[in-house]
Amino acid sequence: YLADLSETNLSQANLKGANLSSADLSEANLNRANLEGANLSRADLSKTDLNKANLYLANLEKANLYQANLSESKLSGADLIRANLYKANLTRATLMRANLEGAHLAGTSLSVANLYKANLEAADLSGADLSGAYLEGADLRGAYLSGANLSKAHLEEVNLHGAFLSRVNMREADLSGADLSEAHLKNILNLDSAIICKTIFPWGEENAGCKKK
Repeated sequence: YLADLSETNLSQANLKGANLSSADLSEANLNRANLEGANLSRADLSKTDLNKANLYLANLEKANLYQANLSESKLSGADLIRANLYKANLTRATLMRANLEGAHLAGTSLSVANLYKANLEAADLSGADLSGAYLEGADLRGAYLSGANLSKAHLEEVNLHGAFLSRVNMREADLSGADLSEAHLKNILNLDSAIICKTIFPWGEENAGCKKK
């Protein structure tokens, strides 16, 4: 790593547009820091506190965010391609239109997170908590969601074409207009309580829940 800032206290620091590519920021305190547009590609942010941090349009491509605290952080438009977010906390984070293609999000908490129109193509979300998350219009083509919790998630117009959804909890999830064509749907839990309207399954369109809308 080029710069060693591990365990440094940078709480509320203004690092807008900073070049921290490949920096070691592991276990650093970046609580409420301004990292808008910063370059954090390939940086080590494992176990870093980024609670309520501003990472709008930041470059986090291939960054290591293992067990990082990103709760209530602002990541809209951020580049998180192939980033490692294993077991990270993204509760109530804002990730509108963020690019998470191929990102590792297994065991991650995304409860009540806003992922409106986010790109999660081929991302690994196995065992992730997406309860109450907002995923309207998100791209989850070929994503791995085995064992994920999608209870009460907003999945309207989501593209789940070819996604792996075994043992997913769909309790009261809204699948209106979602595309699950060619998705792998083995042992789905609580699908009977989900809102199904103009929802495309591998066997065709279902509209049983349109009256619930």
